Amino acid sequence: MRSFIAYVLLFAIMLPTLSPWGTIAYFQLNRSYIAKVLCENRDRPKLNCNGKCYLAKKLKQQQDKKDKETAQRVENMPIAQLFIAPFHAFTFPHTPQLPHCVTCFFYRLPVYNSPITRLLDPPQLG
Repeated sequence: MRSFIAYVLLFAIMLPTLSPWGTIAYFQLNRSYIAKVLCENRDRPKLNCNGKCYLAKKLKQQQDKKDKETAQRVENMPIAQLFIAPFHAFTFPHTPQLPHCVTCFFYRLPVYNSPITRLLDPPQLG
């Protein structure tokens, strides 16, 4: 049952692609009728048209219909805005000026004496 549903869905998806092939199959099955009745060049047998003009016209109609549907679909497609940039207007209230202070930004490191320097000093006599 699942495979049947899968084949039906696959056929439904592929149907627009197979539409020109259906027209060609119809032309092949009814070639003699199309050549005798529907062909535009049936009065001129030297052209050897045999209904090919009818087939070309039908394929052109299908292509034009498909193009028109695609154009309408594109025109009617809603535009989805994926990102909205928030606009923030920053206002800074007037703040009074602080008194100017002289500050020292230098950091003083204390002098570091390693224990090794004391070991290497000669003993003091005295």
